[in-house]
Amino acid sequence: MRRIISWIAVIGLVVIINGCASSGSTANTKQGAVLGGVLGAAAGGVIGHQSGRGLEGAAIGAGAGALGGGLVGSAKDEEQSTSDY
Repeated sequence: MRRIISWIAVIGLVVIINGCASSGSTANTKQGAVLGGVLGAAAGGVIGHQSGRGLEGAAIGAGAGALGGGLVGSAKDEEQSTSDY
């Protein structure tokens, strides 16, 4: 289980670093990552609680939600930056 959490954390850091490397606005990326992380943590905590592992479920949900939300937000940022020209 720790290995999965470690991989999620590494992937999340790569997404965050990649978002910082872009030249345009990253407001949607940041907002998507935060919102996805919060919603993922809540959903993961509820699901994990059913199996007696609420904290692990919340951690996995937060990582997956932040990753997904960041990717969606990044796509929105990129779309907006290309439509500005």
